[in-house]
Amino acid sequence: MARPRDMIEAPDIQVPHIAIAAFTGLVSGFLVSFPVGPINLTIINEGARRGFKWALLIGAGATLMETIYCALAFMGFASFFTHKTVKAAFELISFLLMLIIGFQFLRARAVQEHNAIEDRIEEKLHPHSAFMVGFVRVLGNPGVLLLWITLTATFVAHDWVGAVYAEKFICIGGVCVGTGLWFLLLSYIVSRGHGKISSKTLLLMEHLSGACLLLIALILGIRLVMHLEQALLVK
Repeated sequence: MARPRDMIEAPDIQVPHIAIAAFTGLVSGFLVSFPVGPINLTIINEGARRGFKWALLIGAGATLMETIYCALAFMGFASFFTHKTVKAAFELISFLLMLIIGFQFLRARAVQEHNAIEDRIEEKLHPHSAFMVGFVRVLGNPGVLLLWITLTATFVAHDWVGAVYAEKFICIGGVCVGTGLWFLLLSYIVSRGHGKISSKTLLLMEHLSGACLLLIALILGIRLVMHLEQALLVK
């Protein structure tokens, strides 16, 4: 007869891996929001005109929609990448994507101020509150959803986020916090500096984003080489 303690099942999720999932979400949420685009420019312009609270509400709306896109990517697509062959293939694809996007940001010579789809959706919905302006701006950018599909697949392929729902929810929560932190910081800087952020500074921010993505690509590339080396040793 088994002793009572032998009958107690060990939890499926280890605390350290939960921490990795949370950290992955936090960092990715912050970095994804960092590149200068229409939403950041809206916060900069409106924050300079109407102050910290208005800018922060725009950021809150953008954070909610960003989190929804991340959740849709996790719940709808990430499970597809748990298959061993697909997982291996996407490790290579994610490395190449980070490399391409990183170089694209690094080589940027001007900041994108408008998105045609965003403008059309904003014209139809006519958001009147600051919160809805931020929400609609991100809603009207399908590239955000595609980016999160790529990122969530990368997280799963590299085992940074497990297949269990608890880790996915923790990561989504981390994304929400990371995104919100960036918009909070940006709103504060803009309101304190009265919007005095030059186009040169904005371009520098975009270049820094590219450098961060290239660093991530380097890490992914090292992992790929290590996996390949292990596979060759097994053979």
